[in-house]
Amino acid sequence: MLFRPSRRQIISGMTALGALAGARTVFAQAPKRIPIPEGEFVPQPIAIPNFVAGTPGDAEVGVGVAQVITNNLKRSGLFAPIDPAAFIERITNPDNPPQFQSWKQIGALYLVTGRMTRQGDGRLKAEFRLWDVNTQQQMAGQQYQTSPEYWRRIAHIISDQIYERATSEKGYFDSRVVFVDEQGSKERRVKRLALMDQDGANVRYLTKGADLVLTPRFSPSTQEITYMEFGQGDPRVYLFNVETGQREIVGNFPGMSFSPRFSPDGQRIIMSLQQGGNSNLFVMDLRSKSTTRLTDTPAIDTSPSYSPDGSRICFESDRGGKPQIYTMAATGGGAQRISFGEGSYSTPVWSPRGDYIAFTKQGGGQFAIGIMKTDGSGERILTSGYHNEGPTFAPNGRVVMFFREPGGSAGPSLFTVDISGRNELRVPTPGFASDPAWSPLLS
Repeated sequence: MLFRPSRRQIISGMTALGALAGARTVFAQAPKRIPIPEGEFVPQPIAIPNFVAGTPGDAEVGVGVAQVITNNLKRSGLFAPIDPAAFIERITNPDNPPQFQSWKQIGALYLVTGRMTRQGDGRLKAEFRLWDVNTQQQMAGQQYQTSPEYWRRIAHIISDQIYERATSEKGYFDSRVVFVDEQGSKERRVKRLALMDQDGANVRYLTKGADLVLTPRFSPSTQEITYMEFGQGDPRVYLFNVETGQREIVGNFPGMSFSPRFSPDGQRIIMSLQQGGNSNLFVMDLRSKSTTRLTDTPAIDTSPSYSPDGSRICFESDRGGKPQIYTMAATGGGAQRISFGEGSYSTPVWSPRGDYIAFTKQGGGQFAIGIMKTDGSGERILTSGYHNEGPTFAPNGRVVMFFREPGGSAGPSLFTVDISGRNELRVPTPGFASDPAWSPLLS
């Protein structure tokens, strides 16, 4: 299993870069922040020249870092990177203040400059600065050191810094997604657990495809995954540490188990267990392996998801006649229905911000991905079409990933859309892909 340094290890060598002589550095007025849109929005122009190579042979990685940052910010929907062909100034020494008039002339509101330098011990040093072109003020400046193979990780961390400084919101680029990779014909589809960076890079396979895997879910607090596997016997719920490759069985459950998901502290797993014609919600303490029943109805209760503070859960139930979304205390008790639109609702998941619940909605031959407030108000459909399913939130709660099954001989693909319903984009994967789950920011 490939070892990846923690964010702490990478930024342990982080130092702030002071503003450059000759540039305006006094913040008489804070630079204008990009508002996080809830409706129509014009992405903000940003210029991202290739990072300067501080040592011979590092030009390629300088180009790569700038390209990853460009792609991240463009995919966020908040930024509009300017075509490098339009650049007037060529950045050759990022220690010198930029020629702000040249960047203002091509419409840039923000400018990113940087350098990649190979150190004597073989490590790579990355430096970057974010500039407000109109005020000529440096908004951010940091330098990092890491092993050369982790240059993409550095690009994601810098992207998060830019996003956070420009919007006052946490970024989400230094994160990963676990999903079910699907290969082969529809009749003989092999499904493997796979892991990738949030932009589709660095795909690696966690299982070999001998057994069917379903519903992988990240722990909100660690780099652990829980998932279901169907082999020769009863379905099993597993824990998988993505850093060490160690796997352990949470338990064998007679009949069927569905949709295991972690509590916010990573100490418990909540799931649905089938008993006869109905299914109820249970929570298991991972230390003691003791199981507590949360619901006891003749209905099908499934797809539970915790609120970020762990005090409540949302889940899907057909106790009212067709699948709808309910919420209740995490310890059980009375449940309140919160979905009341036309059609049926399924796969609810609570936002990491605590403000929304995402869901799949089916009706009129359409499968929609939507969000609603936690009391059921403010329902908003983000995308609709044939067989959209399985929403999962980015760590900052501003973007939703889901999968779409087009039907016929084609297989499913992953997509992202922001919570305003804008900027729907396909996520590149090696083959067909379904059931994504976003990790927390890497720690």
